[in-house]
Amino acid sequence: METLKNIGTAIVEFFASDLNSFIWGWFGIAILLGTGVLMTVLTKFFQVSHFGHWMKKTIGSLFDKKVSGHTKDKTISQFQALCTALAATVGTGNIAGVAGAIATGGPGAVFWMWLSAFFGMMTNYSENVLGIFYRRKDKNGEWAGGAMYYLQDGLGSKKGMKIVGKVLAILFSIFAVLASFGIGNLAQANTISSNMNTAFGIPRWITGLALTLIAALVVLGGIKRIASVTEKIVPFMAGIYIVGALVIMFMNIDTLGAIFTSIFKYAFTARAGIGGAIGIAIKMGFKRGIFSNEAGLGSSVMVHSASNVKEPVAQGMWGIFEVFFDTIIICTMTAVVVLSSGIIDLGTGLVNEAYATLDSGSFVSQAFTNAFGTLGGKFVAVAVLFFAFSTVLGWSYYGTRSWSYLFGEKSAVAYKIVFVGIVFVSSVLTDVSVPWNISDTFNGLMMVPNLIGVVALCPIVMKLTKNYLDRKNGKDVSPLLSYSAEIQKEMEKAD
Repeated sequence: METLKNIGTAIVEFFASDLNSFIWGWFGIAILLGTGVLMTVLTKFFQVSHFGHWMKKTIGSLFDKKVSGHTKDKTISQFQALCTALAATVGTGNIAGVAGAIATGGPGAVFWMWLSAFFGMMTNYSENVLGIFYRRKDKNGEWAGGAMYYLQDGLGSKKGMKIVGKVLAILFSIFAVLASFGIGNLAQANTISSNMNTAFGIPRWITGLALTLIAALVVLGGIKRIASVTEKIVPFMAGIYIVGALVIMFMNIDTLGAIFTSIFKYAFTARAGIGGAIGIAIKMGFKRGIFSNEAGLGSSVMVHSASNVKEPVAQGMWGIFEVFFDTIIICTMTAVVVLSSGIIDLGTGLVNEAYATLDSGSFVSQAFTNAFGTLGGKFVAVAVLFFAFSTVLGWSYYGTRSWSYLFGEKSAVAYKIVFVGIVFVSSVLTDVSVPWNISDTFNGLMMVPNLIGVVALCPIVMKLTKNYLDRKNGKDVSPLLSYSAEIQKEMEKAD
């Protein structure tokens, strides 16, 4: 019995510590950055060379009912797909994650976070282009897409790769299901109940019960209901948070020069007394940037693929905007709030002595408290509530879609019930560090099969991008909309 216990402990330690450190260390950074650089070069820096175009086709097209209007069939609109994807990515990582990166890696971590987002835009673009191209309708008449499908039907269609593609698709789906219970549920619900208890004195079980009931009403309603809720929550929560951050920024506008100087200075210069500080800044910046926007993990592809869009590149551009908004906008706002608050000494890049005992997860709350008094801390608690709960909703769909791939659509209800139940359990737990780290490991493992698929299928991404740009520039070429001749014809008739 003791031997089995020791084996179990060793396995838990391996997933929670050793494997986690490896997958989220230089190995993970190298393959994610490498893929982003590759796709950026192959698409001739699409995120820069076509900046005006993708902005016009995303945020600039919101008054087009084809883009943001509600759909009558089982699809969701392009805007709803973006909001659901942002719901899953804009979470505690945008607040506590960024603050933690600055606390550990210094102001310079922000620069490397930006760089990871710059290249991550094209990774996310490529994922979503492939997601739309290789999607299909499931038995319920809903679009089913994601890394598992372009691994199975894209990579698997190459000579001698059928079994490899299928195995990687299964592994990706397993990792996604396990990650959905942790990163997409346990970590978020626990953070909400903890913050509501600290800020308002609300018992964890009451918060947990409320979250569980609301989650059940939304999650059991499927993607249409999830999208309907997230399209309202995401713009509201992001807008309020940005306004609050901007107020703090203008209150400390005289520090902006010093803030950006410290970001660039400590991206390339070691902080005093911190050995290997540049390496820490790079590692924390990339890690938190990736954790925030999830570019390369293959997660948001599943919801983008449920969109009513016909053009793969059109949804790919929403993928670019997703990373831009999540990291360049929201995470930068958090960084400015923390760096303008006095918590970090901009001269040394280190935490000021007055805040040395403060947990980095409380930096943003402290910054808002410094600016607005006790209301500031309550504001952050409410912001975390919306950010984290929307992540729960988004990840519930990722888990459902992955579960359905593995076990079929009919069994999806069982997954949803378990997922909703974990919301309550997560809310009342007081220590989730070990299960959080284990789920974080599975979250990182998702990127391995996904990036293999993206790199192997990069010629398809290039072909689809060229086809789109040729038509945009007036060339008379037939559109490439799907790998399936049947779906291709269906799309062409719909036009």
